[in-house]
Amino acid sequence: MEIVVIGVGYVGLVTGACFAEMGHQVTCLDVNRQKIDLLKKNTVPFYEPGLEELIYRNQKAKRLLFQAGYDEGIAQASICFITVDTPSKQDGSVDVSFIESAACSIGEHLTDYTIVVNKSTAPVGTTQNIKKLIRKKLQCRGIEPHFDIASNPEFLKEGSAVGDTMKPDRIIIGVDSEKVSLTLKELYAPFNMNHNRILIMDLLSAEMTKYASNAMLATRISLMNEIARLCEKTGANINDVRHGIGADSRIGYHFLYAGAGYGGSCFPKDIRAFIALAQREKEDPMILKAVHETNERQKRLLGEKITAHFAKSGGVWNKAIAIWGLSFKPNTDDIREAPALDLIELLLHKKAILRLFDPLAMPKVKKLFGKKQNVHFCPNEYHAAERADAIVLITEWKQFRFVNLKKILSNMRGNAFFDGRNQYTAKEMTAKGFHYYGVGIPHLPAGACLQKLKTTGGQLMEHYEDPRLAYSPFRCD
Repeated sequence: MEIVVIGVGYVGLVTGACFAEMGHQVTCLDVNRQKIDLLKKNTVPFYEPGLEELIYRNQKAKRLLFQAGYDEGIAQASICFITVDTPSKQDGSVDVSFIESAACSIGEHLTDYTIVVNKSTAPVGTTQNIKKLIRKKLQCRGIEPHFDIASNPEFLKEGSAVGDTMKPDRIIIGVDSEKVSLTLKELYAPFNMNHNRILIMDLLSAEMTKYASNAMLATRISLMNEIARLCEKTGANINDVRHGIGADSRIGYHFLYAGAGYGGSCFPKDIRAFIALAQREKEDPMILKAVHETNERQKRLLGEKITAHFAKSGGVWNKAIAIWGLSFKPNTDDIREAPALDLIELLLHKKAILRLFDPLAMPKVKKLFGKKQNVHFCPNEYHAAERADAIVLITEWKQFRFVNLKKILSNMRGNAFFDGRNQYTAKEMTAKGFHYYGVGIPHLPAGACLQKLKTTGGQLMEHYEDPRLAYSPFRCD
């Protein structure tokens, strides 16, 4: 098929490259000529595992083309995907101006039958509005070529987007005609070989499914973070709680990890948009507002722990804090609404000295904080930890899991370790001499577990310094 993808952002590039990989002729359009010129040279403006190789291979095979502007591209398309950005407005609602602009451009260049598919995340009713805008432009031109519309929301996870496209959990297709559903089923057939993953529904339900999915996942994260705070107050351990509730088949283990809060381009933006949609319809989205507020509070958690830790030693002022991980999640350079940014702002306000490292996101963070006097960008996690009073792990990159902790500690000025993703265990860290703080797990001073092992032969429960643990069978892990 001849496919046009409008917008060479995250969704557009992955979608276009994967369709080209399946043998389709794909043209990716964008009004940003600089982006197009870079992509023609196989330079991808963001990091996504496997994407650069995919683009290179399909450009070389001439199945994937990049074009600045709309000339000729739309006229040749049998299917046209809209994958432009939909940023948040100040009130949390969605700015659909890029979608509307793309729809108008389609109407100005359409000549033959085309299926126009909206893949951008947008409020319920947007796809129907696209139809109106295209029809209006066609009427202004005095022509009426037939076209159809569809909604096909994306469910890509940054860091695994190529795999998510090639082997999706589900493919949601919203249509208003059987003809369109049959064509899109044929298009997605290569991604649907193992078992049927395609769900056909109406346009409005497809658009709602995108927001409802992200709202459900964000709710699980915020609920676990709220439970984690309660665990810290009572002496319970969120890791054991997670296993206990995840064993319930009605709940499962996915998205039950406590941490420093969610970020990125989807959850924060989509939750705000869902709240705005509900309020537009005169509904009070109490749960969604709580999800958002809990996440905003969770982003402040590490800052609160750091402030409390240094309260008796002159405060955070002039303390060197190493921050491991700046992107909102591993395997991406995306820092949009990343919890690390909130922490950096807070610590700079308190006059701390920051030593930052991330495997991919450093260039983007430098654009924000590169001119700050107290911010130092380090070549690796070991260098960041040198002469640091504390380490804060915010993004759970795999390379942080098996660092030489003995070497790390020997080069530090202090011994505090704040684990925003519970990547380590209290037993391991305290035994090595760190003053370890996790999220939702009991806090123990440095060396506490090692001392108990020496004095009790492994009977740890009787000698915890925290009296809340006297009734707990936890073994520092």
